[in-house]
Amino acid sequence: MRIVFALPLLAACAGAHAAAPVATSAPTAPTAAQVDSGRRLFARCAGCHQIGPNAGNVFGPQLTGVVGRKAGSVPNYSYSPALKKSALVWNEATLVAFIRDSDKVVPGNKMRFFSFMSEKQVRDIVAYLGTQGGPAVATPPRPVKPQG
Repeated sequence: MRIVFALPLLAACAGAHAAAPVATSAPTAPTAAQVDSGRRLFARCAGCHQIGPNAGNVFGPQLTGVVGRKAGSVPNYSYSPALKKSALVWNEATLVAFIRDSDKVVPGNKMRFFSFMSEKQVRDIVAYLGTQGGPAVATPPRPVKPQG
């Protein structure tokens, strides 16, 4: 009897879900709590990636200014051919998907992070990354003294 009762209920729920409107509004700005959570969670990424004004490439590329950047484009980092050839531009959706399953997004890439994070935690990290400005600034060259 339970199965007979459950099937119509499941069908009704599925029908109601399918008819639900799809949100088309722009993403909302992250809250301070999300950004702070993402900053703390980024510690899981910090073994391979740096972020900030003096960030450099380590095992992975630096991530300062990653949001809006073309994938595989940080100078002086040896990307996989798969990531270099990809047409990805990092945004909230592509970063979330890549952190969750990098090989599904770009098969053959080098990133091997086995995420044991919830969807909320991944989104918090991406919210934090979005606050980390433009590309890292390399140490400026010393001025050349005019000879004379």
